[in-house]
Amino acid sequence: MNYNWSLKETIFTKNKGTVFSCFSCGGGSTMGYKLAGFDVIGCNEIDKNLMDCYIINHNPKYPYCESIQEFKKRNDLPIELYNLDILDGSPPCSSFTTNGKREKNWGKSKKFREGQKEQILDRLFFDFIDLAEKLQPKIVVAENVKGLLQGAAINYVREIYECFDKAGYYCQHFLLNAIKMGVPQERERVFFICLRKDLSDKFLYQKNMFAMLPYIEMNFNEKPILFSQIKTNEIQYPLNETFLTYLSYAKPTDPDMRKAIKRMKGKDSLFSYRFIHDDKPLWTLTSGKRLIVFNEKRYLNDLEIIRGGSFPTDYNFNGNSIDYIVGMSVPPIMMAKIALQIYEQWLSKL
Repeated sequence: MNYNWSLKETIFTKNKGTVFSCFSCGGGSTMGYKLAGFDVIGCNEIDKNLMDCYIINHNPKYPYCESIQEFKKRNDLPIELYNLDILDGSPPCSSFTTNGKREKNWGKSKKFREGQKEQILDRLFFDFIDLAEKLQPKIVVAENVKGLLQGAAINYVREIYECFDKAGYYCQHFLLNAIKMGVPQERERVFFICLRKDLSDKFLYQKNMFAMLPYIEMNFNEKPILFSQIKTNEIQYPLNETFLTYLSYAKPTDPDMRKAIKRMKGKDSLFSYRFIHDDKPLWTLTSGKRLIVFNEKRYLNDLEIIRGGSFPTDYNFNGNSIDYIVGMSVPPIMMAKIALQIYEQWLSKL
């Protein structure tokens, strides 16, 4: 699998099992499952624009454009959704990211994105587990930011484990970095990988004095891909005059704009605007333009973003922001390699 690939040159086998995608965004994780040989038969996404993008690229048999709260209450779901190999989901993570307000927003209704209905974002993970309990797929995979493992948010992790246990699953989590998986960006994410208890006997081992778990490894250690390997030199989004002024106060050794602003104004700000250099990998791609090619005084161009996110170069973003879809998605190559390990270690042996 290579980060620089296209749909027209790829054959999807669909011989590894069936998947349903929740919080499907524009289809990044779905693209990964398809690369790994799975058949993604449906999706649930609240945002119509993102759903339209998903449908254009993946043509799902069962698309549901509605909130997961509405979806989980449906009593008209097709029988295929009760016989899934994998239920996948990436509940919105802004409540747990270390860049957000975190605790101040926990328990409050808010919009994840303009145009969407208000929801209690930090409870969406538990709506997803409710759906897993209803559908009873063989395996559940849930992705989120590493901030979920830090500070007071760890209480949510305990609740996640308890809820998966009550739903009939053994749960374990892995903190993985896309840069070690053939994706050209530093992107740490936590993956909860859960196997239904009635299928687990042959995989169980004594993890510690108190827990038996189905054995699975998620060990990846590929050589990092540097920015020089994906760059195109096209200046598609140059810095404006204000940011050129900020940049004039920056040093090549600065990781981000914070120190430049400190030198210029005497205060910290703009720490999320990070600098990219040829001899280093990309920082984590986000939903907006935040990564600056230091020596060329520009933001990443579209093709660099697509390559950095390991999306196919001919993906149809259907007029949506490429930054947003790639920045909010599990990189397809990352998801594909996780899915292949799940198949090889568990599904192929059931």
